[in-house]
Amino acid sequence: MNIVLLADNRKNELLVNFCIAYSQILSRHTMYSLFNTSRLIRDATSIDIIGLSTEISGSLDQLASRAMYNEIDAVVYLRDPLLDAYDAPNALLKACDTNSIPVATNIATAELLVLAIDRGDLDWRELVK
Repeated sequence: MNIVLLADNRKNELLVNFCIAYSQILSRHTMYSLFNTSRLIRDATSIDIIGLSTEISGSLDQLASRAMYNEIDAVVYLRDPLLDAYDAPNALLKACDTNSIPVATNIATAELLVLAIDRGDLDWRELVK
């Protein structure tokens, strides 16, 4: 599965700790993130993660394009509700909603999503491709 790992700045440490906790599961899949976040995750875990451009809006547009073509199977995007841009339209989240790609925006749903992937609950995504 192709899984995207993203976090707003104040949630990066939480994302890294999440990846440490679930590295056994995540390492069996293809992971994508922004360049700086991927470096943080790679330094803390043994997960091989593909880093994309560091410019946030361009990277989100690139990931949104991949989601529109069903090249992404799940997204973990730990968002900070205190940010001014929290309610702003987000092309990636819209593309995920359009193509029924599961998205976790907090640590609780991220854990549920990763455990569901591990159990095989999302194997139907292979049929969509």
